[in-house]
Amino acid sequence: MSTIITATEITVRYGERAVLDAATLGIEAGDRIGLVGRNGCGKTTFLRILAGLQSPDTGVVSRQRDLVVSYLPQDFMLDATRSVAENIRDGAKPVLDLIAEFESLPHDSPRHEELEHRIQALEGWTLDLRIETAMSHLNCPAADRRIETLSGGEKRRVAMCRAIVSLPDFLILDEPTNHLDPESIDWVADFLDEFHGSFLVVTHDRYFLDRVAQRMVELYEGKFWSQNGNYTDYLLAKAERQEADATVEHKRQMFLKKELAWVRQGPRAQRSKQKDRFERYYETAAQAGPAVEEDMELVIPPPPQLGNRTVEVSNLGMTLGEKKLFRGFSYTFENGQRIGVCGRNGLGKTTLLKAIIGQLPPTEGTVKIGQLTKFNYVDQGRLQLNEERTVLDEAADGTEFVIWGDSRISVRSYLKRFLFADDRITTLVKKLSGGERSRLLLAKILKCGGNFLILDEPTNDLDLPTLRVLEEALIAFPGMVLVVSHDRYFLNRVCTNILAFEGDGTIAHSVGDYDYYLEKKQRAAKEAARQSAVFISANRSVAPAKAAAANGAKPRKLSFKEQRELDGIEAQIHAVEAEVARIEGLFAQPDFFRKHATQVNQLTADLDAAKANVTNLYARWEELERIRAAADKS
Repeated sequence: MSTIITATEITVRYGERAVLDAATLGIEAGDRIGLVGRNGCGKTTFLRILAGLQSPDTGVVSRQRDLVVSYLPQDFMLDATRSVAENIRDGAKPVLDLIAEFESLPHDSPRHEELEHRIQALEGWTLDLRIETAMSHLNCPAADRRIETLSGGEKRRVAMCRAIVSLPDFLILDEPTNHLDPESIDWVADFLDEFHGSFLVVTHDRYFLDRVAQRMVELYEGKFWSQNGNYTDYLLAKAERQEADATVEHKRQMFLKKELAWVRQGPRAQRSKQKDRFERYYETAAQAGPAVEEDMELVIPPPPQLGNRTVEVSNLGMTLGEKKLFRGFSYTFENGQRIGVCGRNGLGKTTLLKAIIGQLPPTEGTVKIGQLTKFNYVDQGRLQLNEERTVLDEAADGTEFVIWGDSRISVRSYLKRFLFADDRITTLVKKLSGGERSRLLLAKILKCGGNFLILDEPTNDLDLPTLRVLEEALIAFPGMVLVVSHDRYFLNRVCTNILAFEGDGTIAHSVGDYDYYLEKKQRAAKEAARQSAVFISANRSVAPAKAAAANGAKPRKLSFKEQRELDGIEAQIHAVEAEVARIEGLFAQPDFFRKHATQVNQLTADLDAAKANVTNLYARWEELERIRAAADKS
């Protein structure tokens, strides 16, 4: 394959800090790359350099001739004075320019054939159809709406649509799944599956990376590390690399310990062998050990005690304008639950949160809040940061300490738990990366305490290591957690219950994680289809059934063995579901691949078998219940 773009010896410094340190990366035709690394490590800077929007301090970027590059940044580059359709068509400017030139040339121009071939390659003649398709699947706002009237999520959809309609040779996507619902994320993944060019994507969505990436690149300490395969392959390879580094470092330390004892003896003679031994010791001692990644110690402040009643909603309904979002929702929130809220955008998820905390009065129904319930609400807009203040001043906000249960800790110590080193604690907010801003916002909000934590899309803009730490903190939180997210991995890892907005004003409750909710939903859909088929079949055979009844035929009863099977089948289902949860819990552990690397295949097979067993047991349960019900009716 040919190389379409090469970044050679790229260096970028911000003050004394080099985010890219003589880094080199080549991208070939057909590459499907996932770029990972901690927030603030330089990922967005590198994407801007590839897109031609920023120049490195040193180094060279070489591009294939006539390379069409399209870039979706985290910060929208949309014309606020123009409509949705106009902004999206701007993304296809290279194609539109070719079409305009083609149509302006005389019919006998020798350049006609070359232009037509290029336009066909970019599918320029079907541009309008592709724009309509992308807008529909991404649930974009109406084509004639002005950008200045859109919400943040709507703007991202327009920007995403704009980035992909030109069918570029090289597509650069910075957090494309932020603010997209599961259906839209699936459509983007399908689009990338069929995409003929190369792409490089930065995202915190681990399922998305597993599905679309065929090569993972990690940016760490200013350098690129490349690994073929998807995100899971990358994690396995990284765990193996870290284990090998640890073994080498252990041997080095043992050697130094042994040689240090010899050096301290101070051998008198300075023969050549002893000199060689001295040199070998000092050379080994001067070697740097393997770099150890620092993890954020995100521990949410211990909450005050919750009462027996936390929040109870009865027949809750919300209407905004002419649109009825949901109705008839009743639920009692209990201490210790971690509830995930999911569903398509626009169905009322954020509205439900605001109704629970009292920011919006319900259209119908009631919300009863316990006397000891204290909310801590992190909304999608988060808080505004003062660009001219330091990280310390923003987090402290006039205080020197953070209340921590029955004690208190200094704000500086608190910020270090969010991975802010001493030099970054005194940095101005305007000089922070997007990820550092997110960590500062989390630190600022979570220090407020509360025993009922409500998070609206907390995973947006967080890097993968920080996400894992946030997951651990929420799992360990002893209060009540209610979280809205489209991140399937996050919902599976954290949540004990799911509230799913399924459309038509309904909110479905499911015990278990998001995958289990999907399985039950799919089973229900299959059962509904089967029941429909049975109903049609029964109607077609009314006459034979009546004839059988006339002959005195009766539905059979359960045998003794079948009755015993029915009596015990619910316990079997609970046992198998517990096994599914146990294995999924193993996979969710942050050190899973270090502890269980040799058991991955077996555990995967066991999980698949257990899930299949659950499905079979439910089917058998339904079959036995039908026989029993038919016998009882007779």
